[in-house]
Amino acid sequence: MSRLLDDAVGEFSRLPGIGRRTALRLAMHLLRMEPEEVRQMTAAISAFREQIKYCRCCNNLSDTELCPVCSDPNRDRSTVCVVEQVGDVLSIENTRQYNGLYHVLGGVISPMQGIGPSDLKIDLLLDRIAKGEVKEVILAISTTVEGETTLFYLTRRLARFPGLKVTSIARGIGFGDEIEYADELTIAHAIHHRVRIGDTALEE
Repeated sequence: MSRLLDDAVGEFSRLPGIGRRTALRLAMHLLRMEPEEVRQMTAAISAFREQIKYCRCCNNLSDTELCPVCSDPNRDRSTVCVVEQVGDVLSIENTRQYNGLYHVLGGVISPMQGIGPSDLKIDLLLDRIAKGEVKEVILAISTTVEGETTLFYLTRRLARFPGLKVTSIARGIGFGDEIEYADELTIAHAIHHRVRIGDTALEE
């Protein structure tokens, strides 16, 4: 194998979910592209990595200090949906069933991977709620073991705000599934039929 090809395959295979066989197909596809197309692709990737910011309010990815959702005056600012990753925001937005704000934790609590509460943007969330504008927090956390641990921890931390309504999305999303990979109908159903933490009956 060419050294240049081997180097390209090695770099592609560093991406999550990309094995060497898939990396080889991607590298060969690049050879079939026009040089200018490849330059545009690499320039876009480089600009994304160097210029992307995190929203100072919700921790979502943004081109500016505030993401488009947080800067939209038409969003319901009394409701905040807490998610693990940016991909979860995109999944929920695609349902067009939710008009509140978001808060991106940046992951879940996972002792096995050395991720504790202090590694997530939990304090930023608590600071937002302490300002008094937020009336409901929706916990849209994946139903993995780590997700359930994070949900339990957040529920305890949010209990310090007695007037706050804390709900969780209905478990229309199967145990072990991740929100990012759920279909839009399932996510929409889960959002509409969320339950208050501690209640056994679904909200109508």
